[in-house]
Amino acid sequence: MVILETKDLSFSYPDGTVALDNINIRIEEGKKIAFVGRNGSGKSTLFLSMNGTHRPGKGEILFHGKPLKYDSRSLREVRKNVGIVFQNSDDQIFAPTIYQDVAFGPTNLDYPKEKVKQIVHKTLEYVGLMHLKDKPPHHLSGGQKKRVAIAGIVAMDPEIIILDEPLANLDPVGADEVMDLLNEQSYFGKTIIISTHDVNLAYSWADYVFLMSEHKIISEGTPEEIFVQPDKLKAAHLRRPATLEIYEEIKMRGLAKTNCCPRDIPDLVHSLRSQHLLWVDVPPEVKEGDYINLGIFYGEYAQNSAYEAANCKVLHIHDDGLAIAEMDRKAFRAGSIGIYDTAKYSREDLLSIIERDGVECVGAMGKKSKLIAEKDDIYLDVTAGVIDRSILNALAGQRCLILTHDGMVHHAMDRIRAYMEKSGINIPVSVINPNPEEQSKQDVTKSMMT
Repeated sequence: MVILETKDLSFSYPDGTVALDNINIRIEEGKKIAFVGRNGSGKSTLFLSMNGTHRPGKGEILFHGKPLKYDSRSLREVRKNVGIVFQNSDDQIFAPTIYQDVAFGPTNLDYPKEKVKQIVHKTLEYVGLMHLKDKPPHHLSGGQKKRVAIAGIVAMDPEIIILDEPLANLDPVGADEVMDLLNEQSYFGKTIIISTHDVNLAYSWADYVFLMSEHKIISEGTPEEIFVQPDKLKAAHLRRPATLEIYEEIKMRGLAKTNCCPRDIPDLVHSLRSQHLLWVDVPPEVKEGDYINLGIFYGEYAQNSAYEAANCKVLHIHDDGLAIAEMDRKAFRAGSIGIYDTAKYSREDLLSIIERDGVECVGAMGKKSKLIAEKDDIYLDVTAGVIDRSILNALAGQRCLILTHDGMVHHAMDRIRAYMEKSGINIPVSVINPNPEEQSKQDVTKSMMT
């Protein structure tokens, strides 16, 4: 369902500078959207138009199919449901303390004082800043300020969260924490819209991309559709994502499967093709291009794991029935990934699981889970790109454990299952400490790593 739409939207500043030129977009509810373009292409102005801050000189904006109205009551309702996080957090954070800043929105919605307190406490816990609630915002780091700004928007429970260059001026740890929050909000059903000139972020993260240049939308589509258009990228003064650049290089060398669009490192690894050619005797009904199952290799015949499923693609068949085939090996028994919900955290329970199941790699997603690990001296092998790194380690036979909480538990599970469906490789995965209602949905038992 379309939640936000613009029709022939144009906007110019009082000095005559054109900022938006005939913008027509439709944004689907619950999607992760990226507007990609270099600085000055019109992204920030478009965002300020989406929540009524800028009134268009031409055209209109529709929220749930109804045109935006610009009286104070209508704008108040729109800004409750369409929240914006500015690029510079200092432009958004103004209250004397973190608590007061996050409380500003709910207070102005005329919520009772006790309800405001509950909302603020819950939101600060969610972004991992409860311990700093009485601190002045100007004492915070850039990443902490960004999380305060996001908390101020989340506290109003909007349907759409818009972020202008959300990772600007953040270090890798701060950027990873912000993306964890956005992914969890997306899992909760929020529509997340970002602007960025980081093609790597847009390509790996977004469901849908709008490419902007010179105040116009010059292309739109899925990341796989947008970032394979060199002419459009050139017009927007952008380059292809690094993952695609690497893929093209290895493909030219005959090391990768064709017709792939790997969006992350696990996808890139899966695109690598086997170069093992062999002679096989094929039945008469087999044709060139067919696949033949060679069974299971083990012991000295397995190269990369204890057991490997071996298949081959028939490339050429001679008149005598012998064929040249390309072998493809897949690990028959991968490692495993357990997901531990830190909302039900017990240090003794967690350490017992790590020891019992021989966990070799522990990662944490979300500030709350990372703070728990830091406080209780739980060593973390991975703190960034946790899901992708766990997939890669599991493919190498390792037993991995992801510490996370709330909606990120389901996000991690869905991301791993999506990789398995796409690659055809099964990785044992489950929530280690599920709720009773989740238990029946498990793919394997609680002790899934044995």
